Amino acid sequence: MSYRESAVWIDHERAHIFRVGAAAFDQSTVYAPQHVPRHPQREAAAHNHPDDEARFFAEVVQSLSGAEKVLILGPSTAKLHFRDYVLAHSSTAKLQIVGVETVDHPTGNQIAAYVREFFFGPNGPNGRHARQGGVTS
Repeated sequence: MSYRESAVWIDHERAHIFRVGAAAFDQSTVYAPQHVPRHPQREAAAHNHPDDEARFFAEVVQSLSGAEKVLILGPSTAKLHFRDYVLAHSSTAKLQIVGVETVDHPTGNQIAAYVREFFFGPNGPNGRHARQGGVTS
């Protein structure tokens, strides 16, 4: 099945990709790389390599290929960093971001229902969200 509308729920550890239709959805997950320190006895916690975020976001963009409209969801700043990455790489990312919204940690079915309402409900493309236009935060 081909899905034109997609959403990504993203935090600093993972991204859940939802390709949503009026009656069905498909979900996949992309995990952020975890940088392991070379000298764990001297470093209390793992830290991210400077390129880890860019590689993670590039993989998320690749997972969204074929989507015409993308809604970005998440509980933290990762959703804003991902939006900025997509906008900075618009020549290669080629994603139309229709919104960025704060959503805590819902289940997959809750996200699918939320996204379905966003794209297909009374407040969807012909309602409130279409009138707002552009990227929201």
